[in-house]
Amino acid sequence: MIVANAAEFAAERARLRRERRALVFANGCFDLLHPGHLRLLEQARSLGDCLMVAINSDASVRAGKGPERPVIPAAERAEVLDALGFVDYVTFFDTPTPRALIAAILPDVLVKGEDWGENEIVGREEVEAAGGQVVRLTLEPGWSTTELIRRARELRP
Repeated sequence: MIVANAAEFAAERARLRRERRALVFANGCFDLLHPGHLRLLEQARSLGDCLMVAINSDASVRAGKGPERPVIPAAERAEVLDALGFVDYVTFFDTPTPRALIAAILPDVLVKGEDWGENEIVGREEVEAAGGQVVRLTLEPGWSTTELIRRARELRP
């Protein structure tokens, strides 16, 4: 299910809490979805009852990764993620970090890749203060969207 923002998700989040279903939250650009992304999201989903993936808006990706990114617009990145059987909800954030979104949703489990230091994980304080946990997941070696783009450019005639 694609949800526009935390306000649109509020009733669903309340239902999940009533049913004592653990919500796992992951975020990122997810531009050019690759096996590394899939494996990380599958691991994330295994940590709870449902998985929400928050993706950076196009403007947020450009601000962080440069004017040639994203390759795939946010609506289409969301559509691809939503089609994955282990992703239950997809939403967006237009800020440099998803801190406000995480604080509004307060997932039971917040996940990031192991490339993020424990004290660098945005939303950690809010999630832990609410009784949730933060988990750093192992990344699949050899997979990087930036590297895929670089290799594709080298292959151009």
